[in-house]
Amino acid sequence: MPFCCQCGQSVGTRDVYCAACGGRQPSAAPPAVEYMQGISPRTASLLCYIPILGWIVAIVVLASARFRDNSRVRFHAFQGLYLFVAWLIVDWVLSPMFGFWGPFHHVFPALFKAAIFGAWIFMIIKTSQDETFKLPILGDLAEKSVSEQR
Repeated sequence: MPFCCQCGQSVGTRDVYCAACGGRQPSAAPPAVEYMQGISPRTASLLCYIPILGWIVAIVVLASARFRDNSRVRFHAFQGLYLFVAWLIVDWVLSPMFGFWGPFHHVFPALFKAAIFGAWIFMIIKTSQDETFKLPILGDLAEKSVSEQR
């Protein structure tokens, strides 16, 4: 049973103020909640490749203390982020650029988007089988990003 920090009378464990003197009691800070506690490394890696939304999971994985020392999970998080950046480049840069090229202006951006979408699906399959696969350019960037943070 705790005691008041000012008068020494016994107080409850959840009391904010002492009943005898009215002094404010120091409250113990609640323990930090690890929001990634129940997620396995394989699941965290897999979630980084969800098309369009995986970048959010990748940022959460990179920010979590649980996976700070797991270079494999961090590799997948960076590679998932770079895949999303490639999608944005196709959507925001290449699509408008090809927009001026006649009747087939949607063909090339659609092919690039299909390739990136296929890479997402391929990486989901590889990661679910607990394999690490390095995509041609993005994998090198992801490895470099992981090695720079050590």
